[in-house]
Formats: sequence, structure tokens, C-alpha cells
Amino acid sequence: MGFAGIIVERLDVVAKLHVISGLPRSGSTLLSALLRQNPRFSAAMTSPVGMLCNVLHQKMSGSGEFSVFFDTARRRAVLRGVFDSYYGDLPENHVVFDTNRTWTGKAAWLGALYPDSRIICCVREIGWIIDSIERMLNKNPLELSRIFEFKPGSSVYSRVEILMNSEKGLIGQSWSTLREAWFGDHAKRLIVIPYDHLAANPRETLDKLYAELAEPSFAHDFENVAYDAAEYDANLGMPDMHSVRKKVDFQQRTPCIPPDLFAKYAASSFWLRPELNRYGVTIL
Repeated sequence: MGFAGIIVERLDVVAKLHVISGLPRSGSTLLSALLRQNPRFSAAMTSPVGMLCNVLHQKMSGSGEFSVFFDTARRRAVLRGVFDSYYGDLPENHVVFDTNRTWTGKAAWLGALYPDSRIICCVREIGWIIDSIERMLNKNPLELSRIFEFKPGSSVYSRVEILMNSEKGLIGQSWSTLREAWFGDHAKRLIVIPYDHLAANPRETLDKLYAELAEPSFAHDFENVAYDAAEYDANLGMPDMHSVRKKVDFQQRTPCIPPDLFAKYAASSFWLRPELNRYGVTIL
């Protein structure tokens, strides 16, 4: 019998998917490190799946040479196939948490692929995110970071301008897509986790997350959390950027950036304003 006569039954490896997104330096790596303690869950600080899907989606649509060969059903099958291939080594009935800051800009797209998926958004005040990045730079003064195109930057003010660019800035792009999702038609898909809630009350926060995802509870160990992405961080030019402390706790500190930068972005935390939560986004 030739290949044309063989019928292959398609098996979805990733039957249950949620994504982790939101703002940088806001707890997504910590959240992933905690979730991966659960043997039923797969989570990491980031993955290339979103980028791979972007490239394929472009080739299958619009002006792509082969776009005429793809309808909506075939595009959906191919894109889901990326998830199935990347996570093909996982056991059956595993729950995948794929992390990428661009997912907030693809809420409708995710809904079309995985209708039951949720977008878990880690958030933090912009001033503290800037402060955290500056601390990482000060910790590695002889490194140049990919975040700033391996350029030193003349001052914290010029670096902040790069960070806050809405098209490609580390903070600006993710803040813009988060805001788009928050006020969009798929806002109900969001679950927002403020960094200080996760760091100060990890057990309560995770209990609420499990309940929101309709997952059975799990006894996490908040005294022995381990995660490291040394090779990735070295390539980024930011050693230890995604290292997680062993014990989960919230550490008070004095800012290292000028107070006017805090003041400039003080009104950016729209998730703190109940009057702007018109779609009832879940905040843990």
C-alpha cells in the first residue's frame, strides 16, 4: 500500500495549554519555577514556540508564496502541530504552560487554537521593573546587553527610552500588548498576578491560580525553589537575569533609579484601577 492509502490518526500531544506572559522582571520565571514542581505541569522561563508560529503564520497567509494552499483549518492544524512537536516528549495528560511576553498580543489567535487556554499575566509597577533592570546592569558592569543592542547607553534616561519603545522595547512592547489584551474582546481569558502578591504570599496566590484553572491542588515547596538559565542569560548579556532565589520571599529595597522616573510612570499600572477593569479581569 502506498503512502496515499495510509490514514494517520492525529494525536494532540498538547491537549491542555495555558500561557504565561505579561511584563518583564515581574515574576514569570518564579511562577514557572514553582509550577514545574508539579509533575503534571511543564513550564519554563521562555520558549521559542511563539516565534516559530509567527514565522509559519506569515508564510501561510497574505503575500506568502504558498498561502493559496492554506485555509483556516489547515493553518490551525499546522500551528497546533508546532506545540505538539516542541512538547512531543511530554507524557499524556500533561498541562503545558508556555512562556513568552508576546502572547498578550495574540489573545484571539490563542483562542482560535486552544479555546480553553488562559493567559497568565505577571505584572509589576513600571518603576520597579526599570529599577530591577538597572540593578542587573550594575551587577554586571563589564557586560553589554542584547536588550540595548549591545550598546552601553549614555544614562539611565536614554536606556529607559529604549526600554519603553512600544514597538520593540523590553517593557514598552509587553506593556502595550498587555493593555491591548486587557481592553480587548478576550480580556476574560486573562489572569493577572502582581509580583508583590506572588512573592509575599506564594501559597495563597498559587491556590487561587489552581482554582481559576480548575486544577487539583498541589503542595509546593516555597523554601526550595530552583531555576537557572545560565546559557540563555549569558547570550543575552545579562548573567543571572533568570536565576531564582531558593526561598520565595518579598524583599524591600531602596530604588537605584532617580525618583522622577518612578513619578513619570506612576500612572502606568492600569490593573490597579478598578474603574478600568470593565471586563472583570481576574486579579489574584
